Amino acid sequence: MSAFLEYLGSYWDFLTQRGPNGELTFDVLGAFWVNIQLTFWSGLLALLIGVVVVAMRISPIASLRITATAYTNIFRDIPLTAVILMMWLVVWTQLGVTFGGKMITDFFILAVVGLGLYHGSFMAEALRSGVNTVPLGQAEAARAIGLTFMQSARMIVLPQAFRGAVAPIGNTLIALIKNTTVASVGGVSIETSSVMSGMIEFGPQFIFLVFLTFALGYVVIVIPVGMLSTHLSHKLAVKR
Repeated sequence: MSAFLEYLGSYWDFLTQRGPNGELTFDVLGAFWVNIQLTFWSGLLALLIGVVVVAMRISPIASLRITATAYTNIFRDIPLTAVILMMWLVVWTQLGVTFGGKMITDFFILAVVGLGLYHGSFMAEALRSGVNTVPLGQAEAARAIGLTFMQSARMIVLPQAFRGAVAPIGNTLIALIKNTTVASVGGVSIETSSVMSGMIEFGPQFIFLVFLTFALGYVVIVIPVGMLSTHLSHKLAVKR
């Protein structure tokens, strides 16, 4: 037991060691904060894209439906790693797209865009599942009283679709939380997977505790999101 406690103490010293300027060598909490920010901003972008795409999917205009379907199928079939690498190697390196001149800011924003584009396709499908729960007669009634397609979608179809899609939206958000670790391939070097790799490299004797630390961190983040989405899906379910 004393050897185990000594081992834990050594890990704590390793976890809290600081550099010459007083900063943490391995800022685990800061890394999780970066992933949370990636989740928040890319989640908002994915939701916006999902709303636009699902509106196009149910549009009476054939070209919009074809475009939305193509986007959804393409981004659902491309690996997320390839999307993030495309944002880094093509958009930033080849096209020279920057956001303020700081490399770390550019990589963060490009990771948000890549994550948003990828998960936007899944968000659109989640919302489309909610649209399918709205009785067809409600859209027909909206047209009968003179509402345009956009008015009908905005005031009648989409609000009910959101209520019916809470659970799949929550699942997409949980997937996004875990997928933010892929941002490391796009140059975001202060998120969890990068910090974990550094800890394993410089403290291989603590590899089990390092994995356990980050696993518990994601459990703490993901479980409340799952519980909240389950609660809201039951509370907001449309009673038929």
